[in-house]
Order: sequence, then C-alpha cells, then structure tokens
Amino acid sequence: MNIVVVGPHPDDQEIAMGGTIALLASQGHRVTLVDMTNGEPTPFGSPEVRQREAAEAAKILGVERVSVGLTNREVQYGIEPRHRVAAIYRILRPDILFIPYGQDAHPDHRQVTQIAEDARFDAKLTKSRIPGAPYYPPRIIYYFCSHLRFNFPASFSIDISARMDLKLSAIKCYKSQFETGRNESEQWWILEQIRSVNSYFGSTIKRRFAEPFYVLESLGLSGFQDMVL
Repeated sequence: MNIVVVGPHPDDQEIAMGGTIALLASQGHRVTLVDMTNGEPTPFGSPEVRQREAAEAAKILGVERVSVGLTNREVQYGIEPRHRVAAIYRILRPDILFIPYGQDAHPDHRQVTQIAEDARFDAKLTKSRIPGAPYYPPRIIYYFCSHLRFNFPASFSIDISARMDLKLSAIKCYKSQFETGRNESEQWWILEQIRSVNSYFGSTIKRRFAEPFYVLESLGLSGFQDMVL
C-alpha cells in the first residue's frame, strides 16, 4: 500500500508513531512522511540542521520525506494550504492517511488536522486549479501527537515491541530538539515519557510496547489473522 503520514513539524511523526512507520516500511509498504513545516525556528535549531536531522530519521525508519513549506508557528487553515496538500495526495495517491488527532494543545497541530482532512476532499475535485489527476484517499487514521494532556481515546493499538529501539533511534536524530541545551536529566525524561506512553498502551494489548490510534470511519477487516490476543 501507499501510506502517507502528515506531520505538523519534523519529529511529530516519529514521536507519535515511529514504531508503526518502521513496521509498515519493513512489511514492504511505501511510506512517505509529509512535513507541513520545517519546524523552525526553535531555540537550538535551524532550517539546515532540522532538515539534516529529519533526513537521518527517515533513513533509519526506511521511508521517504517531503515538505509542504508552510510556516512554523503560523499555520493557518485556508484554501491555499489545502490545495498544496491535495496536490501531494494526487502525486502520492495514498491508500491510508495518518494525520494528527484533532484535539491538541499546539495550534499548528489543530490547523494541520483540518487542512489534511479537507485536502482529502479537495484532491478528488475535477475542474480545479490543483495539479494532477483527481484522487480520493480512502482511509484516514488519527495518531496522537505529544502536546496532549488527556487520556488518549484509542480505537486500536499497534504492537511495536520489535521496533521500539528503532523508533527511539529515529527520535534521537533530533539533537537540536532533545539534546542540545538540555542536561542529562532532561534528555532522559523526554525519552522516558515516550517509552512510558508506549509501554502503557503495550500493556493494554499484553505486549511490551504499542502505539495508539483513533478512527472516526469504520475500519474493514478481511480476517483476524493479525489480531493480537
């Protein structure tokens, strides 16, 4: 399958679902990370540094990466951003879209959810200014970003026990975000938070680590061969 993971900033996809991304890539699916912004400015980063870190993380996970080019901290819902993303959908033609869950403390994240959802509709329109052949991504699945202070309403969780180390390796590529300017205790706490969340959701399915997801539309199953019991 073609799978697209839309992220507000480089590192959001890795933190939320890096294990699932690595798992899907290892299963032979074509996975593309779509970064809405370059994530800068941040206290210890730069566009060049962040681009290099993002490329290194994508290489570890075994996926491709493209950027929409919106402005970090200033993402605004509108026709122009929607059409930019719709054009990418028409090129990549994803079977599944992973996008951020709509409730989030970060304004960019909330805007990205709405843009990504409505771009799905725009991508199918005929007689539009959007380049490429019309296409409608058949499935949206929501992942949970890191700016949340509530219990995630997970519809299902994916076992990432065999990919947890790979996920953490990808996250560690973002030294400008999680290492530079931080003491050892702060660095440990960031990774421990991520590990703890994935450990908790792993416990809900009797596995070491898992990543939670949410769906609004019904998921169709052709069988139960991959069900975790």
